Amino acid sequence: MVPPGGYAWWYVDALSDDGEHGLTLIGFIGSVFSPYYAWARRRAPGGAADAQQHCAMNVALYGAAGKRWAMTERGRGQLERDRASLQIGPSAMTWRDDTLTIRLDEVCAPFLSRIRGQVRVHPSALTDAVHVLDAAGHHRWGPIAPRARVEVELSHPALRWSGTGYLDHNAGERPLEQDFNRWDWCRATLADGRTTVLYDVARSDGSPHALALQFSPTGEALPSFTLPPPAPLPATRLWRIARGTHSDTPATVRVVKTLEDTPFYARSLLDTHLLGQAAVAVHESLSLARFRSGWVQAMLPFRMPRTRR
Repeated sequence: MVPPGGYAWWYVDALSDDGEHGLTLIGFIGSVFSPYYAWARRRAPGGAADAQQHCAMNVALYGAAGKRWAMTERGRGQLERDRASLQIGPSAMTWRDDTLTIRLDEVCAPFLSRIRGQVRVHPSALTDAVHVLDAAGHHRWGPIAPRARVEVELSHPALRWSGTGYLDHNAGERPLEQDFNRWDWCRATLADGRTTVLYDVARSDGSPHALALQFSPTGEALPSFTLPPPAPLPATRLWRIARGTHSDTPATVRVVKTLEDTPFYARSLLDTHLLGQAAVAVHESLSLARFRSGWVQAMLPFRMPRTRR
């Protein structure tokens, strides 16, 4: 049970072996980016709104044929959860043996195309490490499967590919915007097969916090490493979201492609160098200061519709 005012999410990303396709999937309980949940917390005594009333399966597809994006919010009547599965409306994440199978049946917004099919995540190894992101211990993150093989089989759109992927989990008892101003996160697979994850957090109390983690080619945790020097990145073109990362060679880091450019969030692919090796990184920048603003909250329902139940 996710506590009132809190959240939990499970995140998957993947890139195809040929570099032509990508996806992200996030199963939310207490959807942290939901305007409906934000409004409910403001009305509830002490902000204790029911997290289970604000769930969503967020799906984003990227490729040469264009982008599809879906995030329909649903109430607790469309939520089913046990130790091995999470079902939100017609879509579900289910562990069976050593594979996470994700069944998708979502409608895109604002254009009513569909994402339907199946994604299978085969972790190289599973980790149980949990990292606290804030000083008070309200927010936690765990890289469940830093390295995985992912198979995508969709009927809508007609799409089949496989590639490398990643799975993690975040959970907390308070809204993100209450304790953070922003963060930059990235994960990269190195030429020798290791995976690195950088998590650089700007807390609301002004204190910095950063993680620099590495994992073996088979997914086991290796000793953390010294955070490389900061590498500034250009802001996104449309919404001017600030981006930043860390790299062995800051001057050579390059944004290969901006996958998402929203009023408070950016997702990008980077060419970078970490632990002495060139790598392509999946990178995200999140501005909670932007998310808190009234004009952003007013825009979100157009991309995040909510069902009545």
